[in-house]
Amino acid sequence: MKVGIDMGTVSSGGISPGAASGGSALLDLEELLATRLLVQGNSGSGKSHLLRRLLEQSAPYVQQAVIDPEGDFVTLADKFGHVVVDAARSEGDLQRIAARVRQHRVSVVLNLEGLDTEAQMRCAAAFLGGLFDAERDLWYPMLVVVDEAQLFAPAAAGEVSDEARKVSLGAMTNLMCRGRKRGLAGIIATQRLAKLAKNVAAEASNFLMGRTFLDIDMARAADLLGMERRQAEMFRDLERGHFVALGPALSRRPMPVRIGNVETSARSGSFKLLPLPEQQTEEARDLIFTASAEEIARPVAPRRAAPPPPPATNDLLAQLAKSRPAAAPESSIELTEETKAERAAALDAVMREILDDPEAAFRTVAVLYQDFLVRCRIRRIGGEPLNLPAFRRRLAVARAGVDTATAEGTEWDRAVAFAGDLEEDIQGVYLLLARAAMERSACPPDGEIARACGSRSPGRARRLIAYMESRNIVVTRNDPRGLRIIALPDLGWETGPGDPNAFEEPSASTSGDLFAAG
Repeated sequence: MKVGIDMGTVSSGGISPGAASGGSALLDLEELLATRLLVQGNSGSGKSHLLRRLLEQSAPYVQQAVIDPEGDFVTLADKFGHVVVDAARSEGDLQRIAARVRQHRVSVVLNLEGLDTEAQMRCAAAFLGGLFDAERDLWYPMLVVVDEAQLFAPAAAGEVSDEARKVSLGAMTNLMCRGRKRGLAGIIATQRLAKLAKNVAAEASNFLMGRTFLDIDMARAADLLGMERRQAEMFRDLERGHFVALGPALSRRPMPVRIGNVETSARSGSFKLLPLPEQQTEEARDLIFTASAEEIARPVAPRRAAPPPPPATNDLLAQLAKSRPAAAPESSIELTEETKAERAAALDAVMREILDDPEAAFRTVAVLYQDFLVRCRIRRIGGEPLNLPAFRRRLAVARAGVDTATAEGTEWDRAVAFAGDLEEDIQGVYLLLARAAMERSACPPDGEIARACGSRSPGRARRLIAYMESRNIVVTRNDPRGLRIIALPDLGWETGPGDPNAFEEPSASTSGDLFAAG
């Protein structure tokens, strides 16, 4: 179905001689789904107005998701039925909500208002990850609009942590580089092209460039539109709501466009000058310094100071190290077998404490490692701290769910030794299968395998099994009932028959979950 979205009118500007001034500026919606869109303009140039026009005009034809850092687009819910998702919830909840959004084809606005920058980046990354990891059967076309994209895909490191920047930039890169095959059409708007990561901006084939003043931004805008550098000065003179359009979904040549009116309005807007009230100086003093009867009856509560930002991990470790009482150097103390056993038990207890958190399966190894080190310092566990490779091996064993009696056997040592030679991404999966095979239990379902590698997508589990089979690490077959059996040739073990689709995500509290089944 070919749908033309009316973005406004073609204005006179002398940029594209072939465009008739006053005609409708149509955006091909099907072409947009395949080629993505980048909107650029300084604050006040009309970017949000443009996005609102696009969302309103396309709402009857395609599902939409809006990443809204300022809460401006929540008003779409009143007229167009968008569901507002408050981002003040866990990252796991946001991923699950995003999966249901794709399943039920509901248009949503992710409201990030009130969160600090790092929290906004993490929440947006979790939500985009949930959209991206949806099952293939749910890959319906969807417009994913990201306002103020330079916040979520910064070109350089800022005040946020490297981890938050990495996950947010990764989610934005997936949206713009690989989202098309999953039906996700990225539409990103930014105040400055120079602040937006180049690998994110480069994937857009359609452009709407608004007013900008800095030379570097004007030059990049002119390059993207295929204009000569001397024409870049025109971007300073563009009026509010006027943009230059180019791309297969808009125009084959640069075309000046005046964005049309919208049916909804943002909660924030341009402020107009109002005349000051006329009053005498003494009256003004009385108004300011004299409390009214209402204020006396209801005193103003004292305003709480904003909480200080959480300390960085390195600072926390340094504080813990300073507060630790002086003790004899550990290197001079010989650990007995009993002491070694106690230390190993304490490390196992810390690992179990970390993995008891349902969200631990989906955190990166680096985050879990920092958490592990902090907990070990708090518990005053002696000895040399585990290095990262040793922690990865211990984490893979813990995620495999092996009990203490089994872990002490020589057979399990064979499995651990063989897994140590595999890539880190598949060590945990191999040990999970080895545990099932050694216990002669059912083959783990895809969902459980996905959790072992830090994902909620059963599709990723199937891809890992296929990869391991191509490397002759495992061999899969089906029994007469169609249940899966996985053999480990190097160990001479195989699992029992199991249904790959039998896994159910551990239930969590769904209070306040807009899309909870019920």
